[in-house]
Amino acid sequence: MTPVGTRTAPAGAASDLATGPEHLLLGSDTAASYARAVVETVLRVSDRVAATPQAFTGISPAALAAEVDQVDLSRPLPDLAAALDELEPLYLRDAVWFHHPRYLAHLNCPVAVPALAAEAIIAAVNSSMDTWDQSAGATLIERRLVDWTADRVGLGPDADGVFTSGGTQSNLQALLLAREAAAGPDAGNRDLSRLRVLASRDAHFSVTTSAKLLGLAPEAVIAVDVDADRRMDAASLRRELAAVAGQGLVPMAVVATAGTTDFGVVDPLRAIADACRAAGVWLHVDAAYGCGLLVSPRRRHLLAGIERADSVTVDFHKSFFQPVSSSAVLVRDRAVLRHVRHHADYLNPERHVRRSIPNQVDKSLQTTRRFDALKLWLTLRVMGADGVGRLFDDVVDLAADVAGLVAADPRFELASVPELSTVVFRCTPEPGLPEDVSDALVLAVREGLSAHGEAVVASTTVDGRHHLKLTLLNPRTTLRDVAQVLDLAAVHAERSLAVIRDEEAVR
Repeated sequence: MTPVGTRTAPAGAASDLATGPEHLLLGSDTAASYARAVVETVLRVSDRVAATPQAFTGISPAALAAEVDQVDLSRPLPDLAAALDELEPLYLRDAVWFHHPRYLAHLNCPVAVPALAAEAIIAAVNSSMDTWDQSAGATLIERRLVDWTADRVGLGPDADGVFTSGGTQSNLQALLLAREAAAGPDAGNRDLSRLRVLASRDAHFSVTTSAKLLGLAPEAVIAVDVDADRRMDAASLRRELAAVAGQGLVPMAVVATAGTTDFGVVDPLRAIADACRAAGVWLHVDAAYGCGLLVSPRRRHLLAGIERADSVTVDFHKSFFQPVSSSAVLVRDRAVLRHVRHHADYLNPERHVRRSIPNQVDKSLQTTRRFDALKLWLTLRVMGADGVGRLFDDVVDLAADVAGLVAADPRFELASVPELSTVVFRCTPEPGLPEDVSDALVLAVREGLSAHGEAVVASTTVDGRHHLKLTLLNPRTTLRDVAQVLDLAAVHAERSLAVIRDEEAVR
């Protein structure tokens, strides 16, 4: 049997790609060898995926670095087959596989096959999405998808947006637009030190990063209290808005989250929208995680109020089962995108505006940009929006079942009831353990699972205490899979507790 990663290449693949540097460039004369090279590569990856026994091998950074550091990048290998052979132990062997049912750590999803087919097209054609004369039909496909998504959100006929590299960039662009709207065109009023951004304590860190990049004051981001369900407390928001105004400061934006990273909860969007409207403040909704609800047949109501946002972040590579990267920022009023528009004679001169030539760079912080929209396009054309939504509903259903399992198990303590697909909990092998011991157990369990490659889980802190976190985004993961991971976690917790007590006894 041929070992994984060494399947026999299609005839001629290696020799076709080893005749000189110029023959390694895609063109009409190398199209056939390109096809053979891609087939060889895909076969190796598919073999690896089919034979992967666990989500991660548990290799240490030091051990893998020793192998990578041995490669002499100044001395090329004879052909692609040799390069792929070399890559096997450097990358594929120890890759973290998000398709595996015991990968339960971060917001990484298994990817749809139509999207992978799109990746092959994107890479080969290599369109750049900045101008029409580099992308043509790609521009129109991206615009159609932006319109489709904005319609799903309910932003109205004047909505627009653009694809981005991810939620961090989408949030940055949205807050840039909010800054420009709040500061206004009068240079005398552009005292950025007076601008404030309000977000819940559980909002994504990119809100603070964006404020720093936008030149706001170090104290610009105000953390709004959350309620018992860890949603932004609307009453606290109203008090903070009033306090900001009372201090002569300018509330630049409120950031609501539809799917927090740690707890997967959706802030009360309607109540937050009411507060923003009363204060005349820009409302941005970070729905990077929760955007899967836009196509959910059963849970779309959880996003009620998102249609009142001024801007929205969506990450298709989280809950639409897309490969990284596939994200977008949407705005209610396309006119605000003028704040990121710059004209260059070599790229998008003013005459293009008069001729209505659609240049996507007019809407984006990026210039060169991949045609990532094609992945979502092919996924929707093959799977359908309802099909994607049903898969997202499946993982949310699973999270509810897992939470019930954890809550009923005396070995664990559930931190909160999940609204989306994240379950946060602690190991409690014995009642009444000191907090520092419980914290140590959480970290030991996560490291132990990863080192043995049995499962990949995440950790976070809740009110200053360490907790384990399961992020469920794989519809192929079953309750039995998670139950087995919980059993493994409990075993590691008991072993770690014994080690801690032995160390205490020695001291």
